[in-house]
Amino acid sequence: MKIRIGTRGSKLAMAQAQLVCETLKQRFPEHTYEIVVISTKGDRVQNVALREMGDKGIFVKEIEEELLRGEIQLGVHSMKDMPSECADGLIFTKSWKREDPRDVLILKEAGSLDELREGAVIGTGSMRRECQLKRIRPDIRIAGIRGNVDTRLRKMEEQKLDGIVLAAAGLKRLKMEHIITEYLEPEQMVSACAQGALALEIREDSRALHEMLDSFADEESQVCVEAERAFLRAVGGGCHVPAGANSRRCGSLLELTAVFGTEDGSRLERITLKGTEAKELGEKAAEILKGRVANKRN
Repeated sequence: MKIRIGTRGSKLAMAQAQLVCETLKQRFPEHTYEIVVISTKGDRVQNVALREMGDKGIFVKEIEEELLRGEIQLGVHSMKDMPSECADGLIFTKSWKREDPRDVLILKEAGSLDELREGAVIGTGSMRRECQLKRIRPDIRIAGIRGNVDTRLRKMEEQKLDGIVLAAAGLKRLKMEHIITEYLEPEQMVSACAQGALALEIREDSRALHEMLDSFADEESQVCVEAERAFLRAVGGGCHVPAGANSRRCGSLLELTAVFGTEDGSRLERITLKGTEAKELGEKAAEILKGRVANKRN
């Protein structure tokens, strides 16, 4: 069987596709593999904020179209970039072991968020990150930036920013964790839903490939991603609202911490719940937070 793996063309996307490709090759050397780079709308349009571009599908639509046409057999994405539902005819396989889900600060001079000068300027294109940073440090100013890791690092220098916020997972997959100044724990910054997890997307009828991919499944990662994605679906989350969730095992229970706010970022609510059923836990957190935000609006 020839397996063509579709991916975006950024360094991180390519690193993730290479990881999947090499992992499959080692266990299933009888098949042949090829990585296919596909340009998406989110990659082509860099001068517009994500919140102004609509659904998260801007990073995946073209790859999904290639899957449905049979031009590729597997799409490799970051799960945090995925819409709350797959396109008709496509499915996600089970989650592989998740990379570090935390957000991190890359700071030019300061050694931590607390040490930043008053009125410091931090770059991020995420409403979720912006709202949470300003809860901790209301004096901080935000510069809206987008792009891959190299682009954001360059913009930090060009725009003379004091720092930027990135995902730990991406930096670790790029072997760049040495540039991290500070890890932001969930108590400070709730990450994007399913941050650090890969999304492996295939056609519903790709049974043999489905079995191959699921042979690498990690049960704890799968449960955590299920809870966080259930929360995202229930709040109707996209790039235009601040929403995030992070879950972890606590003995026999699953603990989920989530944030949700208004589209203009003026309000942000937070909750931590524990439960045994991932989907129910995510949906319950969404119901409570939506109620809180709606009540404060009135």
